[in-house]
Amino acid sequence: MITYFFSLAVVDDDVAPDVLVTVDDGGSIARVDVGATPAADSIRLAGVALPGLVSAHSHAFHRALRGRTHDGGGTFWTWRALMYRVASRLTPTSYYSLARGVFAEMLTSGYTTVGEFHYVHGDGSGDMERAVIAAASDVGIRLTLLDTLYLGGGLSPSGAALPLSPEQRQFSDGSVEGWISRHGALPTATTVYQPGMAAHSLRAVSPGDAAAQRRAFPSQVFHAHVSEQPGENAQVLAAFGATPVRLLADAGVLDERFTGVHLTHLTSPDVDDLAAAGALACFCPTTERDLADGIGQARVLSDAGVRLALGSDQNAVVDPFEEIRALEMHERLVSGSRGRFTPSELLTAATVDGYASLGWKGGRISPGHVADFVVVDPASPRTAGSSPSQLWLTATAADVTDVVVAGRQVVRDRAHPLGDVGAHLAETIATLLDREPSS
Repeated sequence: MITYFFSLAVVDDDVAPDVLVTVDDGGSIARVDVGATPAADSIRLAGVALPGLVSAHSHAFHRALRGRTHDGGGTFWTWRALMYRVASRLTPTSYYSLARGVFAEMLTSGYTTVGEFHYVHGDGSGDMERAVIAAASDVGIRLTLLDTLYLGGGLSPSGAALPLSPEQRQFSDGSVEGWISRHGALPTATTVYQPGMAAHSLRAVSPGDAAAQRRAFPSQVFHAHVSEQPGENAQVLAAFGATPVRLLADAGVLDERFTGVHLTHLTSPDVDDLAAAGALACFCPTTERDLADGIGQARVLSDAGVRLALGSDQNAVVDPFEEIRALEMHERLVSGSRGRFTPSELLTAATVDGYASLGWKGGRISPGHVADFVVVDPASPRTAGSSPSQLWLTATAADVTDVVVAGRQVVRDRAHPLGDVGAHLAETIATLLDREPSS
């Protein structure tokens, strides 16, 4: 057993004083005492403790594109061509190095858990998957590996299926049976890692193959990109005669373990289908605005009973507080009114429902939940004067001082054991993109 003492912590949606948290040997919270006195051996962390924050949707390798895609304009589709270039350069060794840097950046920014939507499978040996899992384990972040099926090269405007391009072949297992075989050989779950699954999108996976995934691994969480672009919706409608959400519902994929990512361009029946299934919606605000995707119907979905999670997606920004703020601010822009979500609702999206999306019981400083905590400085130039119960609406990644995952302190006084995370990322990305690969 280990105990942590926080002078202030968010407990049961309220900020409580003098909180003593006891962590069991399995990395979960055994007991929470409010108004307590620390034990002699308690680890005392100054600041305001929040439950662990979740990026429920991440593509770690996209981090290499940060600050390299803003000239020349373009669209999501032209951005995708640059993404293919990065993917083509990845090896298990370079992917491990890049993912280590990205996951360490996430930890120092306040993320304790990541859902890695992983579709660069390389030669299909499993080496790419093992590299990502090892990177997460080595830096100390909690990981659900959303192992992704990717079989087709997209759909034409008329809905005709397109073959894989040369750049896309490294994403594919060749068939859903090939994916099932490789996925079944992933490492077994640990205290801080578990396998999950994803269908890339209905541009790349047929409804029947998505259904086969669900049947093969019915207990795992299942994610998919859904209705991110109007063009996607038009192509899917031309190919199959229905919206992506309706097709997934008819295929038996929508359920309480399903998370649709983006869901930017939905119809009213789509919202009803998601709500009836008990599915979740993952919004990635900084990516959706970076790629000019549009602003989704977060309040409409929430009002219908769809739980919301948040993701960092392409990691052009790694700051959980920015994603939290953007969920509210985007709603303000489209509605013309403030307070579309309460501070408590915003924190729930970043915590409880993020964990649920990835198959973990977490997101509260409460017995039985995973012992993941983020400590925020309440007296920085950004947070000074803020109510502790609204701190996540003023803080930034720079205000995170300490991070605990499964009871283990992985960020201490703003530092991660990897050392200079920026230098590590700069060297890894330069090696990946700016230097000719060695023969």
